[in-house]
Amino acid sequence: MATIHQTTMSPGKLELLADWLPKQDWFRPGHGELVRAGGFRLDDPAGEVGIELMVVADDRSAYLVPMAYRGAPLDGAPEGALIGTTEHGVLGTRWFYDGAQDPVVLEQLAALLRGEAVPQMQSVSDAVDGTVAVAPVDGEPTVVLRRELEPGGEPAPGEVVAGYTAPDGSAVRAVFLTAGR
Repeated sequence: MATIHQTTMSPGKLELLADWLPKQDWFRPGHGELVRAGGFRLDDPAGEVGIELMVVADDRSAYLVPMAYRGAPLDGAPEGALIGTTEHGVLGTRWFYDGAQDPVVLEQLAALLRGEAVPQMQSVSDAVDGTVAVAPVDGEPTVVLRRELEPGGEPAPGEVVAGYTAPDGSAVRAVFLTAGR
């Protein structure tokens, strides 16, 4: 299980995303600053990569940004995969990558879709996030992320549903990812 350190990061996650998100073709910015709106974590069985599915919102939309935190650059990372680097108060330099382009994150998201990975709370060490609902599938699913979140209900087979705070301040749930074939 990953340990959550109560420390500083410079720049912070929202600062990194404020620079990276406008370069993504799926991002349609509203007005106002990005705020943290929800999410959860997954554990890397090898204990090397931090995995967070972070929801950020502006005044118009909420976005899912899966992130990988690494202690060294990702060999062979696709162009545009690096969100940025930061100085972590305990762990030192961390390289943040778009989880949709990180093989460890994709492996764990596929495991989640199969019901084999356990969602963890975003800011508490060793705490299962029981609010994340998974309707698992068999086999080796292709991970399909929902980058711009739309409020919805309970998961259909092959979906992961979790909660977040919508731009209007209401608590909602949405499909975060689905199993493609």
